[in-house]
Amino acid sequence: MPGPTATENKGWPQDVGIIAMEVYFPSEYVDQTELEKFDGVSEGKYTIGLGQSKMGFCSDREDINSLCLTVVQTLMERNQIAYSEIGRLEVGTETLIDKSKSVKTVLMQLFEDSGNSNVEGIDTTNACYGGTNALFNALNWIESSSWDGRYALVVAGDIAVYASGSARCTGGAGAIAMLLGPNAPLVFDRGVRGTHMQHVYDFYKPDMASEYPTVDGKLSIQCYLHALDKCYEVYSAKAQARGIKVGPNTLDVADAFLFHSPYCKLVQKSLARLMLNDFLRDPSPDFKEKYAGLEDFREIKLESTYFDKQVESAFVKASKSTFEKKTKPSLLISNQVGNMYTPSLYGGLASLISSRTLEELAGKRVILFSYGSGLAATMFSLKATDDVSPSSQLRRVVASLSNLKQRLDLRTKVDPEKFDETMKLRQETHHLAPYNPIGNVEVLYPGTWHVTEIDGMHRRKYDRKPADDESLIVPTPVQNSVSEVKKSKIETPAQNKTAVNSS
Repeated sequence: MPGPTATENKGWPQDVGIIAMEVYFPSEYVDQTELEKFDGVSEGKYTIGLGQSKMGFCSDREDINSLCLTVVQTLMERNQIAYSEIGRLEVGTETLIDKSKSVKTVLMQLFEDSGNSNVEGIDTTNACYGGTNALFNALNWIESSSWDGRYALVVAGDIAVYASGSARCTGGAGAIAMLLGPNAPLVFDRGVRGTHMQHVYDFYKPDMASEYPTVDGKLSIQCYLHALDKCYEVYSAKAQARGIKVGPNTLDVADAFLFHSPYCKLVQKSLARLMLNDFLRDPSPDFKEKYAGLEDFREIKLESTYFDKQVESAFVKASKSTFEKKTKPSLLISNQVGNMYTPSLYGGLASLISSRTLEELAGKRVILFSYGSGLAATMFSLKATDDVSPSSQLRRVVASLSNLKQRLDLRTKVDPEKFDETMKLRQETHHLAPYNPIGNVEVLYPGTWHVTEIDGMHRRKYDRKPADDESLIVPTPVQNSVSEVKKSKIETPAQNKTAVNSS
């Protein structure tokens, strides 16, 4: 993966975006069908009603620091990147274990052997939006006079847990790491972000002694859909001005639509709502085909439809084929792991990439919607390069995620009773010091970082499980031998410290 050169970049760095991605999720999960029985709820409440199949969870051996350590080191090793090549490291998370010390500072121990402490960036927190803000910070750094020619690394990670009851099934855990730079295979569109920010108490965590949030479920759904409407309106207008969008239907602009996914059914309803937005803005809706049977909804107002089951059902039905083609492939991790909070949207991107061949992904545009309660939301987009040559960097990204489903299938299923015991253990030991974790290290993936000790001053110590079976977390890229991959090591951009001196 060649880095930028002084001759390539004059002014704006070109094609800034994602160069490499890595995904981490816990090695254990609970089956949602079995959890329905254990919780004594109606059959299908979690699986059909919410669209969830399995839920990943962490024992007391893992915390937000260990998740991020694991995903960062795996990405760096897989892509053979020297830590000296990183100039900015941003972390997005809402899983706080310290009110002052950032996760980013913990990750800096990975940089010590390289001697590189000249790394900008820090943590960003606002519910599930932190990862997106970290991404924007990193992109803005590369596209500024502050950029020194090195890569940016963005990490989004969280452990989502709820008190026992109806919300516990919507938990999850995981981390995503993204390497950013110019000449990328996944390029972010410039100037078309649509953002909506608002003050509201829909989901928040005022109790620092607990991992559990305070949630107004109905209000949270309303806020999510309202933010979606507002962001879609702004994105559509900007896309029109930039020449990306032609005509009234933004759904026709992209080949995939990805959403922050608290649970899969909300995502399907969100895609349907975008069709509703297009429908109401279309001056001449096609009632014979695309909008057949929707004539009665022509005069409705968006703000009156948040909980209108008749409207929701009609547009879910009308948008079904679009959902199946453009959104459902992105829900693999959400369905199998649950809500990862800040990594959720980017787990959707990884899922989409893993479901596509190189040729199917090349040249395609993806629109993404990020939402974080409280609230903060943005809609933005990226486009895959057209390059499908043997040395294509897009080929590397596709290869690195090609066995995502296999990795999910290699996890260990845990019965609901043991899952419940683990949640009680986390609750009883949350922020306890001194404390020595008792979770089984053997069930962790090879190469996983884990907590070994928390001393009386709340200082945490970590160790990494030997990566003796790298096939679990480091798949061999398709159509490339290991030797070929090593030969095609990313070339450092650090050789050019003055590639861009102005934006």
